[in-house]
Amino acid sequence: MRQTWLAVLTFALVGGMALSAPAAAEDAQAFYRGKHIKWIVPYRPGGGYDQYSRLLEPYFEAYSGAAVDIVNVPGAGGMKGAVEIFRSPADGLHIGVVNGSAMVASEIADVRGADYVVAEYNFIGRIAAEARALIVRADSGIHSFEAFLSAGRTIVLGATGSGGSTYVDAVVSGFVFGVDQRIVRGFNSSADIRLALLRGDIEAMWGSVGSSAQGVEAGDYRAIVHTDRRSIGLLKGVPSIFDLTSGLDAKALALIDAWSALAEVGRPVVAPPGAPADRIEFLRAVFGQAMNDPDFIEKARAGGRELQYADGVEMMQIVTRATDIDAMTRDVLTASIRGER
Repeated sequence: MRQTWLAVLTFALVGGMALSAPAAAEDAQAFYRGKHIKWIVPYRPGGGYDQYSRLLEPYFEAYSGAAVDIVNVPGAGGMKGAVEIFRSPADGLHIGVVNGSAMVASEIADVRGADYVVAEYNFIGRIAAEARALIVRADSGIHSFEAFLSAGRTIVLGATGSGGSTYVDAVVSGFVFGVDQRIVRGFNSSADIRLALLRGDIEAMWGSVGSSAQGVEAGDYRAIVHTDRRSIGLLKGVPSIFDLTSGLDAKALALIDAWSALAEVGRPVVAPPGAPADRIEFLRAVFGQAMNDPDFIEKARAGGRELQYADGVEMMQIVTRATDIDAMTRDVLTASIRGER
């Protein structure tokens, strides 16, 4: 008799567990049907983050059953909107796209106004992330990163203000690989740096692969190293920093991993801490469907918008790599972000 009752109890428990996940998914789906999702963009209308959001809007609505209301909250280089998302009601109806790389950098360096904890956001997924590349003028005579390192002179690199990615990349790579370099900062934009590179005012610069693509394809610049783990597209045949780690010690390897993760965080969609788990899982599923919709992909590419989808779980792993760092890595990154190196 006892064995019979145990069997019945076991069947009930297992059956209940099997039914709980679909039931939760159905509950979340029912919750969102007819609701309004507030989607925060931390920059003014018309920019890249805004364009990505408006491209995604109809697909997110179609797969979620909810209306998406895009709200632009510019200010403090994207931090104002990021903080608003962090402090929003944790109901699954407040989400937004953020400059994840800049947010992580600001948190590491304890920048004023960075009133959030990146790892505490609920990550829905990533829209895009661009690898960084070191480029030189095509006629510079520098044909490889090895030649760059052994130039026998101080190489002049251009960068925007202290803390900008062009500056951080130059400082970190210089520290890791022992580059004899001088960084000229103060350029208004990466486009201005590329113009100075063409004029011969500087010899090299770090920048996103996407922003450098046109000049590389036109034969004006040459990419000699990059931060991605793959060498595809324009980067085919160009070494990654991960191909150059032989002989580096554990501290340098940790710094390289954190530096690359900083770029990989990219442009994620996030929800505030504490949102119900079933709603986060539903939003992640919806985001994945939207990002992989063939029509959305075609429209994004037609508009010149690169896509590098990552799901919420992968994003948490990337964020951990970027934020769970040792003291030396934090010191180097903090100094470069603050412009102290």
